[in-house]
Amino acid sequence: MGLATDMDRILVNAVDMGDVPGVIALAANDAGVIYEGAFGVHELGKPARMSLDTVVWLASMTKLVTCVAAMQLVEQRRAELDDPLQALMPEIARIQVLEGFDDNGAPRLRPPIRPITLRHLLTHTAGFGYHIWNSDIQRYQEQTGTPPVGDAKLVTLQGPLLFDPGDRWEYGINIEWAGQLVERLSGLSLEAYFREHLFGPLGMVDSAFIIGPEQRARLASVHDRQSDGSLLSSDFVFEQEPEFFAGGAALYSTGRDYLRLLRMLLGGGELDGVRILRPETVAAMGVNQIGELTVQPLRSVIPASSNDFEALPGTIKKWGLGYFIATEDAPTGRAAGSLAWAGLPNAYYWIDPARRVTGTLLTQILPFGDAKVLDLLAQFERAVYDGLA
Repeated sequence: MGLATDMDRILVNAVDMGDVPGVIALAANDAGVIYEGAFGVHELGKPARMSLDTVVWLASMTKLVTCVAAMQLVEQRRAELDDPLQALMPEIARIQVLEGFDDNGAPRLRPPIRPITLRHLLTHTAGFGYHIWNSDIQRYQEQTGTPPVGDAKLVTLQGPLLFDPGDRWEYGINIEWAGQLVERLSGLSLEAYFREHLFGPLGMVDSAFIIGPEQRARLASVHDRQSDGSLLSSDFVFEQEPEFFAGGAALYSTGRDYLRLLRMLLGGGELDGVRILRPETVAAMGVNQIGELTVQPLRSVIPASSNDFEALPGTIKKWGLGYFIATEDAPTGRAAGSLAWAGLPNAYYWIDPARRVTGTLLTQILPFGDAKVLDLLAQFERAVYDGLA
C-alpha cells in the first residue's frame, strides 16, 4: 500500500500541476506487477480519462520488440549477427556513405569500406542516422526530396550512411532495416510476425502497427509543449497506410502490454510459462556489444520533435542488442548494468537485472527529452526503488 500511495501521489501531482495531461506508469519484479497506475486525460479539454488500457504511440520503444524478433531468428540460425547482409537483402548493399555536399548542394557519396551486419543494425553502429538529430541527414533529405521515416516510405530506407559500418555509434534507422530482415527471413509482414511470435504468446492483446476503431477510441492524443510550458493537443497518428512497417518507430500499445514484454526479458526470456528467447540470448542482449565505442548524446536539429537528450548524463553508456546499458548506478536506485531506452513522445522504460525490477512511464508529449517528464520519471523510479528497500 505504501508504494502504491507514493506512486499515486507523484503521478497525480504531475497531472494537477499541469506538467502532463495524462500519464501511465507500471513496475514489476520477479514476483509480478508491483505497481500500475493511470491518471489524467487522453486529451486536454476532453473527458476521456487515462486508464491502464489507454492506447499510446510507442515510437522508438518499438525497437525493442523488433530486436527481440531478430534475436529469435538468430536463435534459429536463420540469421547470424556478423554475416554481411547483402546476400539476404541485396538492396542494403547499394547504400553509400555521405561524405558531404558539393558546391551545388548535391550529396557526395562513396561505397562503404565494409558490409553492414545485423550486429551493426542492432547496436546502431551501421552508419545510419535520423534527421531529427543529424543535420547532414536532414540536409540530404531536403536536397533529394526524401521523406522522413515517419512517412513510412521505402525510399527513406535507402538514405545514406554517415560513416563506415562499425566506426562509431549513431542513433538512426538501423532497426527499421532489422525489421525488413525479419520480414525477409520469416516470409511474414512485421505486423503478422509480431502477432504470431510475440504478441500472441505474451498476451499483448492491444499491440499493433495498425489500430482499429476500438483501439482508436482508447487512444491518447499527442500533445506539443509550447515555449511557455503549456501543452497543445494535436491530431498526430503514425502513418496507418505505410509502405513498410517501421520496426523502429510505429507500434501502438498499452502500458500493461508493454510491461509483459519487459517482464519476459527480466525473466530471462520467459513469462508465465511461455518462452520467447533463451536465457543466454537475453543475457547477450544485455551486455556491451560495441566495444570501446560509446553511446553519444542526441543533439537536436528539429526542436519541435526533440530537445537535446542524454540518458544518465555524465556517465559512460554502452549498447547491447536492443537497448543502452548503464555502466554506473543511477541516483534513482537503478543499478549499473541496467538496460533502458525511450520513445519520442516522452515514453520511457528500464530493466534492472541486478535489482530485479523493471518499469515503464508513458506520456504522449513532444518534444522528446521534456524536462518535466524526465523529472517525473526520476521521481517514479526513486519511489519504486525505495519500495524495494
